[in-house]
Amino acid sequence: MSKSYAYIIDDDEAICDALTWQFRTRGIECMSWSSAEDFLREWRPDWCGCIVLDIRLKGMNGLACFDILLENHCLLPVIFITSHGDIQMAVGTLKKGAFDFVEKPFNYNELADRVLAAFEADAERRRALTDRDTVEQRLATLTGREREVMGLILEGRYNKVIANQLAISMRTVEAHRSHIFNKMHVRSAVELAQLLAVLKKD
Repeated sequence: MSKSYAYIIDDDEAICDALTWQFRTRGIECMSWSSAEDFLREWRPDWCGCIVLDIRLKGMNGLACFDILLENHCLLPVIFITSHGDIQMAVGTLKKGAFDFVEKPFNYNELADRVLAAFEADAERRRALTDRDTVEQRLATLTGREREVMGLILEGRYNKVIANQLAISMRTVEAHRSHIFNKMHVRSAVELAQLLAVLKKD
């Protein structure tokens, strides 16, 4: 599937209908599910676009769905929507690589803008994942220390462990992590691993 879609997961039928109508007026194709379980059964790694995911769902909640997607190396940008969000929850999902976090009630047109931005981010990331030269050029911008930190990140080490191992401060590790992600054009360790996997292909 090469066409981009907004994959909406929300158990509120009225919200799904409103999102679908608004998105389509902006030229955004949609598919929707009322549960995370149904979505996960149908999701395929070659889908393009982005996921619009409600946090509060009957059955599996949005956060658990997101974790499963990450475990399965899903690269689709995820925009969380919720009427029960808080700052800690927002920060937590963004640190894991979520594209955005939007609280209800939201402006449908502004949400459509974020979906279109996510479409572009998804397309850019997929282009990068198939371009060895691009990956190698980005790697070349890393300093020796950043490469060292990156190796430990890819091993799944926590910032505190990396700081202790390299005898540097947590703040320095966090700065290196931020620089690495910016230079490599990724938002999470999962995306970084996917990007570098291009270099291992024959």
